[in-house]
Amino acid sequence: MQQSIPTPERFSILAGLSVVIVATVPRYIAAGHDTQLSLILMALAVVATMTLFQWRLLSREARGRLPGLLKRLVVLLIVGVGVMTAWHAVVSDWFSWQLLLSHGTTLGLLLHALGLWWAAESS
Repeated sequence: MQQSIPTPERFSILAGLSVVIVATVPRYIAAGHDTQLSLILMALAVVATMTLFQWRLLSREARGRLPGLLKRLVVLLIVGVGVMTAWHAVVSDWFSWQLLLSHGTTLGLLLHALGLWWAAESS
């Protein structure tokens, strides 16, 4: 069995996944889906725990690369929300801020992960 090496890229994706999970919580609160909300919060606890473990396993030089990756993640999360705002303004009649937030952060995380993958493939 091959052992995986913790990387700052993995940490940034896990941190982004935590943000996406938190961004979906208002949708479940607004809709009154308590059972799904409790499952989402359990998933958040697991992802947050794994994120902390990844951080603890990172080397000092890997932690030095984190600020740049996290800035990139934040920018792409904002871009994702902006793109989804434009998309929903053109395509749909009505949308809630809860839907916009969850869809936008999901798109931002997807763009971040694809960008990291593309950068790894091209190098």
